[in-house]
Amino acid sequence: MKANVGSFDRIIRFLAGLVILAVGYSFGSWWGLIGLIPILTAFTGFCGLYIPFGISTCKVKKESL
Repeated sequence: MKANVGSFDRIIRFLAGLVILAVGYSFGSWWGLIGLIPILTAFTGFCGLYIPFGISTCKVKKESL
């Protein structure tokens, strides 16, 4: 798996995942566990939904000659 999630995207995903978990916990709903998905993608740096759309938020490294 090649990383396709950049650093800013990781921060946003992690924070959004925490918010979703907290809201689910406060309402006593199992739906809050959906917050684990953005947290896991933030830690792994890979998002499977980016592949079909050809999206990558990682910085492109320039190759030197």
